[in-house]
Amino acid sequence: MEKKPFEKLYETYYMRVYSYAMTIVRQRHMAEEITQETFYKAFTAKSGFRGESSEVTWLCAIARNLCLDEMRRQSKSMEMDFDEEMDSGINIEAEVEDRDASGRIHRALQELEEPYRKVFELRIFGELSFREIGGICEKTENWARVTYHRAKLKLQNLME
Repeated sequence: MEKKPFEKLYETYYMRVYSYAMTIVRQRHMAEEITQETFYKAFTAKSGFRGESSEVTWLCAIARNLCLDEMRRQSKSMEMDFDEEMDSGINIEAEVEDRDASGRIHRALQELEEPYRKVFELRIFGELSFREIGGICEKTENWARVTYHRAKLKLQNLME
């Protein structure tokens, strides 16, 4: 494919893909890396886009897979780090208490069960439309809308 359509695709969807990756990995640097890798994969495999969904949905699906791969890699690394911390005598409980002070909203959001948390994060942090959220979750736009509103109610109840 020509360079110009890819540039347009990149300029049009970069922030949306980045925001989506950020909702999953919650680390700016990692979200940037995943976003770049997403567009690289899209550019090198454009024949993989069949037009059955929107371009942003296709890009977010690629980003989701890359995020999951990265989270698996980190999980293995964290297991090794945890074993080393246990041997070094670091007070993990104190670190957890410090993180716990990050606020009621964050804790309440973490208590939300799936798919409510995912839909809420995609809508608020990812700034995606209900149609795009439905496409990412392989559901309908109406499902995304209803799930988001239920998530808001559940979050409000958790905050009280």
